[in-house]
Amino acid sequence: MGEFPGENGQVTYNEGILVGYRWHDTKKIKPLFGFDHGLSYTTFEYGKVTADKKDMSVNDRITFSVDVKNTGSREGSEIVQLYISDLKSSLPRPEKELKAFEKVNLQPGETKTVTFTVDKSALSFFDPAKHDWVAEPGDFEAIVAASSTDIRTKVGFKLK
Repeated sequence: MGEFPGENGQVTYNEGILVGYRWHDTKKIKPLFGFDHGLSYTTFEYGKVTADKKDMSVNDRITFSVDVKNTGSREGSEIVQLYISDLKSSLPRPEKELKAFEKVNLQPGETKTVTFTVDKSALSFFDPAKHDWVAEPGDFEAIVAASSTDIRTKVGFKLK
């Protein structure tokens, strides 16, 4: 935690990267309500997420698409979330990190396709030894969820 008010006009921020849902994931703590949990008067069904490619380079982008359907009898809005998981990193990383989200409004029975396009910045982490952002080649997973604890579908891809 930060040490407010600090000393000699300096406040040290020492909370680290594992806060909120990242802490819960790492410590395998199931919160009563996950990050961005919401209640609705309707229900939503997610299709299988797809990627427009299996491999991407550091100068490339990758797009993920998922169909979301209102399966209830009332109009409703859903916030579709994209998390990225680095399956093997040289430094400790959270289990998954929120990288994008989109709110969709759907009539009963209506389906919309939600797309997320990311580049290497969504796969990068700050390496204090290099004093720079690093995107390491390897295996990643795109996770589409309704909240941090309500994962609906995943797809794997590689950074070359």
